[in-house]
Amino acid sequence: MGITPREEWGEPGVMPPGGLIVNGNEELQEIIESCRRSNNEIPTIGLTGGDLWRTLGGKSHHERLMKGDAQLFSVDLGSALVDGHIYWFASHLIARTRIWMGRTWIVANASHYGNWNIAPRAHPGDGLLDILDSNLGFSDRLKARSRVQAGSHVPHPDIHYQRRSTAQIELKKETDVWIDGKRIMKASQISVRIEPDALRVML
Repeated sequence: MGITPREEWGEPGVMPPGGLIVNGNEELQEIIESCRRSNNEIPTIGLTGGDLWRTLGGKSHHERLMKGDAQLFSVDLGSALVDGHIYWFASHLIARTRIWMGRTWIVANASHYGNWNIAPRAHPGDGLLDILDSNLGFSDRLKARSRVQAGSHVPHPDIHYQRRSTAQIELKKETDVWIDGKRIMKASQISVRIEPDALRVML
């Protein structure tokens, strides 16, 4: 179940047999996608990089995962129906143009997007998705970009930020959709939902 404020989260552990060590977003997403499409259980994942790892405070290398002083976390996954095609994401889904102009729709399970703290309230174990919907002008977009690394781009009157377990959007025109940093397709209709406690990770 989702965490509650001030609740201890995670527990000591060591990588189990069959666990996989993953270095970044794309590799993690491919494992999740493959397991879900083949109806197989997702193995425990040892994280050594990527946006989920960064959000969870990852600072260590993979040797820690084998020494019994790593931390085991049960985290949520996002599920997305994108113009009739289903995908899963550990960190975020973003509908945007290649140059981040025009309407941008961000659905975050993890707070980080590279060096950006794009959804500062996001927590991957709280049973909620953080959704940011914006259509900023050029000047405001530049200001937001200068503040997003620290997460101080929100609150902003033209960035609608909400936290929900499900959401959907119909865009006026087909827009590039990116899942965990990888462009998947152009789409106009997107529905998302959270899958609580769907993934076990260690770091």
